Amino acid sequence: MEEEPAEDAQEDPSGAEGNLDEQDNSEVSSESQKRPEEVKKKIPETFFYMYEDVYSGPYATDDFEIPTDLLIFKHSFGYDCTRPVNLMMMDTHTVGYIAGNQVMLQNLRTKNQTYVRSSCGSGIGFITAHPSKEYFAVGEKGKKPNIVIYSYPSVRPYRILKGGTEVAYVFGDFNRTGTLLASVGSSPDYMLTIWDWKQEDTLLRSKAFAQDVYKVMFSAENEEHLTTGGSGHIKFWKMALTLTGLKLQGALGRFGKTAVSDIISFVELPDGKVVSGTEWGNLLLWEGGLIKVELCQVGRKPCHKGPVSQLIFDEGELYSVGIDGVIRMWNFEVVDTADPVDDTGLVEMEPMNELWLGKNVSLNFMTKILDHEQPFWYAQDMSGTIWKLDLTFSNMTHDPERVCTFHSGRIEAISVSPFTYLMATTALDRSVRIYDFGSNSQLSVIKFKQGGTALTWAPAVVNPEGGLIAVGFEDGVVRIIEVYDPKLLPGHEGQAKESAEINLKQVFKPHSAAVTALAYEQKGDVFATGSKDKTVFFFAIEDEYKPIGFISVPGPVQALQWSPPSHDKSMLLILCENGFAVQVPAPLPEKQGTATYHIKNLPTQYFHFYSIKSRIKLEEEIARREKEKQKKEKERLEWIKQQKEMGLEVDETKEEEAEEEPLPPIYIPEEPSPILCGFYSAPGKFWLSLGGYDSGFLYHCEFSHNDEEDPEKRKDEPFDVIPMKDTNDNPIHQISFCTSNPLMFCGMQDGSLRAYPLSVKDLSAEVLKDYWYMNVHDNDNGQIRGICCSHDERCLITCGGDGNIFTFDLLSEEELPEELPKKLPKELKVIIPPPRSGLEKEKATEDIKDPNADTIEEYKQKMEYERKMKEAEEKKNKKREELSALRKDFIFLLQKNQELPKHMQLHREEFEMDHRIFEELDRQTLQRIQLVREKLAWEHEKQLIGLQKLQTHLLTVSEKYTQHKKHGDSKWEVLKEKWTALKQEEQPEEEILRETRPVHRESIAFEKEAEMPETPEVQKPTTRYIESKREKIRRLVEKYDALKAKIMKRRAEWHELYKSKPKDIYEDSKDAEEIKEARENIGCYRLKTATDYTLTEDKRISTEKKMMQLATLEHLIYNVKVNMNKEIVSLRDLKVSIIDEIKSLVKEVKSIQASLDISEHLPIPLIPQLHPDEVPEKIVEYNSDVILKFKEEQEAKAELTEPLEGCPSSRAFRHVFLQTPPVEEGDPMAKAGAVVTEEAFGMEKTEPTEMELEILKREKIKNLYLQETLIKKINTLVINFDAELRLLRHEKLKMDVQMKSASLRCITCCEELLILKKLEIHEDLLEEQICGIISEQEDIQSKLKSCLAEIEDRKCEIVMLQEREKALYASFEASLGENNEFADFLTNIFKTEVECVEKEKVAREADEENENEEEGDEKPDLKTDEKKCGSEDAVFDDSLCPEGCSEDLFLNTIQLRQQRISIEKALAEEKKVAADLKKEYNALAIKAKEVETSLDTANKELEAFQWEKLHRLNELYVVVPLRLHQVQCLVDGEMPRDFSQTLVFTNQSLQYLQKRIVDLRNEKRMQREIHKKAREQHKQLLQDKKEMEMEIQQLEERCNHLMMEKFGRLVDFEAVQAHSVNIPMEKMKVRIMEKEYEHFVELKEWEERIVGLQHQLTTLTRENTSKLHQLNRFCHEKHQLETELESLTTGQGGEFEGTKSSDIKETARLKSRLMNVSKKWPF
Repeated sequence: MEEEPAEDAQEDPSGAEGNLDEQDNSEVSSESQKRPEEVKKKIPETFFYMYEDVYSGPYATDDFEIPTDLLIFKHSFGYDCTRPVNLMMMDTHTVGYIAGNQVMLQNLRTKNQTYVRSSCGSGIGFITAHPSKEYFAVGEKGKKPNIVIYSYPSVRPYRILKGGTEVAYVFGDFNRTGTLLASVGSSPDYMLTIWDWKQEDTLLRSKAFAQDVYKVMFSAENEEHLTTGGSGHIKFWKMALTLTGLKLQGALGRFGKTAVSDIISFVELPDGKVVSGTEWGNLLLWEGGLIKVELCQVGRKPCHKGPVSQLIFDEGELYSVGIDGVIRMWNFEVVDTADPVDDTGLVEMEPMNELWLGKNVSLNFMTKILDHEQPFWYAQDMSGTIWKLDLTFSNMTHDPERVCTFHSGRIEAISVSPFTYLMATTALDRSVRIYDFGSNSQLSVIKFKQGGTALTWAPAVVNPEGGLIAVGFEDGVVRIIEVYDPKLLPGHEGQAKESAEINLKQVFKPHSAAVTALAYEQKGDVFATGSKDKTVFFFAIEDEYKPIGFISVPGPVQALQWSPPSHDKSMLLILCENGFAVQVPAPLPEKQGTATYHIKNLPTQYFHFYSIKSRIKLEEEIARREKEKQKKEKERLEWIKQQKEMGLEVDETKEEEAEEEPLPPIYIPEEPSPILCGFYSAPGKFWLSLGGYDSGFLYHCEFSHNDEEDPEKRKDEPFDVIPMKDTNDNPIHQISFCTSNPLMFCGMQDGSLRAYPLSVKDLSAEVLKDYWYMNVHDNDNGQIRGICCSHDERCLITCGGDGNIFTFDLLSEEELPEELPKKLPKELKVIIPPPRSGLEKEKATEDIKDPNADTIEEYKQKMEYERKMKEAEEKKNKKREELSALRKDFIFLLQKNQELPKHMQLHREEFEMDHRIFEELDRQTLQRIQLVREKLAWEHEKQLIGLQKLQTHLLTVSEKYTQHKKHGDSKWEVLKEKWTALKQEEQPEEEILRETRPVHRESIAFEKEAEMPETPEVQKPTTRYIESKREKIRRLVEKYDALKAKIMKRRAEWHELYKSKPKDIYEDSKDAEEIKEARENIGCYRLKTATDYTLTEDKRISTEKKMMQLATLEHLIYNVKVNMNKEIVSLRDLKVSIIDEIKSLVKEVKSIQASLDISEHLPIPLIPQLHPDEVPEKIVEYNSDVILKFKEEQEAKAELTEPLEGCPSSRAFRHVFLQTPPVEEGDPMAKAGAVVTEEAFGMEKTEPTEMELEILKREKIKNLYLQETLIKKINTLVINFDAELRLLRHEKLKMDVQMKSASLRCITCCEELLILKKLEIHEDLLEEQICGIISEQEDIQSKLKSCLAEIEDRKCEIVMLQEREKALYASFEASLGENNEFADFLTNIFKTEVECVEKEKVAREADEENENEEEGDEKPDLKTDEKKCGSEDAVFDDSLCPEGCSEDLFLNTIQLRQQRISIEKALAEEKKVAADLKKEYNALAIKAKEVETSLDTANKELEAFQWEKLHRLNELYVVVPLRLHQVQCLVDGEMPRDFSQTLVFTNQSLQYLQKRIVDLRNEKRMQREIHKKAREQHKQLLQDKKEMEMEIQQLEERCNHLMMEKFGRLVDFEAVQAHSVNIPMEKMKVRIMEKEYEHFVELKEWEERIVGLQHQLTTLTRENTSKLHQLNRFCHEKHQLETELESLTTGQGGEFEGTKSSDIKETARLKSRLMNVSKKWPF
């Protein structure tokens, strides 16, 4: 009963494979997936799968002897914390996470683990828990991966979802109720699928996006809404019910002005808005597919420092989780109602609460769980920690708790203890961890400043206790650490908290780059370290590791391995990354020098791997082809045999073999393939596993004895190879051996583990044919980094690049040998090594914390340098002492010389031993000085020019009183000094003027610069001051002119710069062409029969084009036939020449045979003859015999009544042509033969001499040779001609095929031409109609342009007339002047129309003639005239000038009125013309639109006609001959019967499309990178622009502030700079200075008076103060007296009442006096 749902569940829905390439609306409804003839059965709720049928277990080849359960999973010590979402809480104490190909469920209290393996074995993409925590989903990776739903806590497979994606699942999410599951796939399909997971049914599906999608989430409030985010996009989805069913509709979010960001985190709010994170740490609020606001902290600080990894909306609170290790809680109402306040779109807000977990914490994901109704959060930290957090933010909040700690990132190295179940690991997270894999626990952790890269456990010969570990780090440091039991330390019994501790024993730095390999020599005497700096360092192992020396190798070290004990010599195998292998013996410490650790004379053997994989593949290809040939030949022979047995005649000639494809060339990779691992096989021999191109084999190599060659130039090939199955793209990275049960374990790049049984000692292809394998680590990034067996080989440990560490039991207890369990304990108990004696007394080892610290070699070089420098300094000191002693002796000699009499003293020159010494020293000194000057010449010139520029600038700018300001800075002192200078210059005496010193030209002076003190005519000081000021003003004007020119130049530069700025609509021509080409070539290859095929102008077919095509085809056919005829004729001519040559050769042979015996004659080849058909031109060639013969035949034909057979002319021709010519009588050869015969018979028969016999013998030999040679030559000529004939026949056959195809093509073209001629008339009519419409349109457009130009001209005329009218009114107003009493009268006259005035004159004349008529008859006319005139005033006469008005003004008004009227008439006419033109323009515009509409209609009709014509042409049948190898649409390997649905395609086009696919993928990848870089650059440019704008704004504000402080308003500096100085102002300044000085003197006098009065005030104040002190003393005494009085009795107090009142009065009097004094003399 349970199998039926299982079958239904395993079906792949038919709709799951369709329409994967569409962006949106490619959903598949649930109804469309159901077949009409059957109803899908529902899966019952109680149905479960069997776990054994679901999970992917290990696999073994057929002949593998060891069972499949070779390894039994035991425990996982790692955690892939760098995976985006790798945390799942199932209950309060159970956490789930992905570990390679397993999902681990770990109890946080007991640390027990339960694991679930993947179903396909290719890795796991995501895990997610059901909202009820009763189920969890596992999305896998691989080809057509599954999603498996497991129940919890039973962990049984409940449902299997299939067909959701192609390669891997990325993320999955249940909806709030748990009824639906959404999943999203990875590249290439990025498929979003909505599952009814309980029925294993696909509800909806659509392609999520064209780039990586990171996450999909249901809305918590509306289950019909989903959101997906990924690389540079966010998309909002909605499940909508349409007429065709349920559809999945997606809307892409648009970033707008905001920089594009990868969306890692997002959450939908209750009102439908979505909040997402960004790469730079801010939050984006989305509404309606657009960004509403960007949220940041106050001060424009980002919400997080780095990307926002997760957003959570929980119980009305919004939480954001950042990579910076901070969790912030935001006010939901503020976020939801945020509105932009400026163009930036940024809204500042403060978080309500925040929690910072630490400096090196990088949170990735967190999930919530309730523990006793109290919410707790478990967070995934990418630094290797799982946190338990309390986010209640109250007084009772718990502190963050580290639940578990692991390595962060990939495991770099692993090693096991040689004595017990301990293992050590290290990684780039700077930690070394010790694990007990017997009890599955972590014992101890130690952290350092740099990440670990290599690790090895010291063997028993080095450390018998088994607690010593060597660790290499990325900064080149090697640390020796020891593990011990702290409880065994003396005095520490029971005090230690941990069961094991780690102590740093020794640290040294042998390398300058990362340490990659560590190895102990088998005897334990030498320790070797390898590094990426291409060196290997050796240490002697004693109590401490002492350096021996290092060697340099050709490349970065990949691995080190010492030779096994079975080898005679202890050798070290060094494997380098770049394909080198090096072998050296262990160095001896005593042989090394003291100056350096570099070992130079160590015997070294090199092996430079040279790729042979291409040659192996070539040999395999040759063997395969040869095998196929033999198979075909065998089949042919069997077929011939069968045909003969059946009695049929068979042509046994071997058919011509088809041309084989050329063999692939030998390929050698440019970059050598990296060596991944290797091991010794025998002394001097080793096996290698390589990556890159050379993967797929194990190479057996051997060191050669030729070590003198340069290692870089060596090309060493392995002498044996073993092909490893399925390792071309999955090379072997690690190899480990198990000796108890001979096995070779291999760690692969895809994280899988292989085991090969070793039945024999040596490896071979037969031995490694069978293997066992199992996928363990992650298939994408889980490359196995290490494989180790425990000391007793009962356990196997693997570590990978995914950060996981797995332990396995090697063989189960049932399959172990019977003797083995007796020796081994059942439980794996760990014995922790004891501490060293005296460890507790030792001081802590000083660690190397500086990553740039000196290496051992650098330190030694430095010490050696210091030693040499010290020795050199000592030598210098000795020399100095010697020179000092010599100097003293010389001084002593000089003193002795001075003591002698003068006539006995020696001159100083005589003390010089050789004057040339000093000359040489002086010369050397001068050379050094010159050299220094030459070196510093450029710098000297630069500084000199700078000094000159600075001096010029200061001399130009400095216009202040620099010299006079030295005496004081006060304003009044400056004025006083200037006044003194002026008074001194006003002295009339010339002596005073001559004695006066001229003031410096840089100071304020009132004289010219050119004035000299000795000039007889001295100008007045004021005049001199004015002249100096004029000179000063002139300089200022020049300065301002130069500044103005500079400003104008700068404006011009800005103008040019803005002019060169491209417009917003500017498009690069190159980009436009590329876009055009992309639009033309975008999409699929469209066929002409497709409905969306569009005909471009150049692709349209016409009669002319088809006729040209047909003519071209016929011309090509003609050319091909002519060329073939030429080749045939040339071959015929060759035959004729060959016949002639053969004839001559036959004659020679016959002449030679005449001298030979008949028995020695060789058969002469027949002379070939020409056939009549070979010379058709002979038919038209006649001679007299032929003509006579033809005449006779004609006469005979006329006589005969019966028809004759054949053609007599042709028979005659053939008779003539084929008649063999008789041998001419004059043939010299015949004559010669006859003569010789006659002579031979005529001579007497005499016996020849020996000489004659010898001559005849030689002649005979020569003739035989000539006979054979000539006959061979004849045969060769015939054979060569036959070969040429066969080649020409082959070419002729090919040509016939081509001509047949061409004839068929001609027929097709003719049929197409007939169709085109039939349709040509209608097409011509359509084209003529279009041409007519186009010409009409052009005419209308030209009329529109001319009309528009006339309108513009009329507008200009109207504007000019209006300007004239305005000027006329202005001149009239000016003529009136101000307060003119006739202004109204003249204005009425000016505005009166001429017609109105004339009518008034006529009315006046009528009144004079008809005086008796009534006035009532005239009033209506007057009113009418007034109305016509536009005025209601009384009628006035403009012919008379009123009294008091100027006659000229009146006449001027009349003249201006006439001008006004003419202007108004012209203006009215122009406006009328403009209106008419406007009407005409509108009519033409309407007509142009109608013409354009008709043109569009005609074009559409022509396009429809072209499509109909193409359809008619496509209906023609075209014959395309194909060969069998050209048919690729085979059905089950056979030719299809129906070719109607096939497509004939050229190889070139097919190859182009295939190449285009690859090019488009590469281009897409390149464009993504370019887009990403451009996006980053755009982001950086926007940031720079923003910073520059802020800086500009700050500078403008500062400038405005300084202008307001200095000027009180904002001024234009250019206007200020352009302002010039006027001389009167300078004169006024001089007068102001004089007045200021006078005021200064007067003010000084008043200040002196004030000082005197202040002294008086001070004296009075002091007197008043003394009186106040006295008053104060009196008051104090009074207070004392009052106190004494109060102490007396009341009876006695009455006696003093009168005295008290008098004292009060006196006190009041003194106070009033004091007040008066204070008012008079204020303080």
